[in-house]
Amino acid sequence: MAELRQQLIESAQALTAAGLNKGTAGNLSVRCVEDGVDGYLITPTGMDYATLVPEDIVFLALDDRDAAHPRGRRKPSSEWRFHRDVYAARPEAGAIVHTHSPFAVSLACLRRDIPPFHYMIARFGGDSVRCSAYATFGTQALSDAALTALAGHSACLLANHGMLLFGANLERAVALAVELEALCEQYWRASQLGHPVLLDADEMAVVLQKFAGYGQQ
Repeated sequence: MAELRQQLIESAQALTAAGLNKGTAGNLSVRCVEDGVDGYLITPTGMDYATLVPEDIVFLALDDRDAAHPRGRRKPSSEWRFHRDVYAARPEAGAIVHTHSPFAVSLACLRRDIPPFHYMIARFGGDSVRCSAYATFGTQALSDAALTALAGHSACLLANHGMLLFGANLERAVALAVELEALCEQYWRASQLGHPVLLDADEMAVVLQKFAGYGQQ
């Protein structure tokens, strides 16, 4: 378990190095079993990723509905609710990343879905990346809004907030976060020149089918 805690820290630091988070912004988690209890490791609240050591990482059980019994010396991220709820609703989620990256935040503050301006949108399970309804950070209302926006997809924007996504494991989730921020930047830049030409539903259906086996060796 210590190795997984260190991997979570290194993943958080990689997001900072990539410019997707700064300071204490954002949070990450990874699904795991500790002492026979199904749960997840999550970054602590209000701590700079650069200072973290494995003992700072918090374990929460999936059935802990109010985070009343965290294991560890720190308090969990204030956003633990949507981590818990995504794991409960999406069994394919092995790790979750939430960032306040510049271009994702810019689009989220406009409350815009990301449409199929580029075929790589299909990486996230559909022909768009939705923007959720707004809710105060750390609340159940935000978690509910996030789950709605994630339905059938692996990523969404959180209105006036940032991005949220999951992957099969930490490495995959971090890579997807980098890809999503790149798409947010590309869409933002293209929109400065006009209205990007969108791929139609038939083409996106073809792309989604091709992505079903994409990257498998």
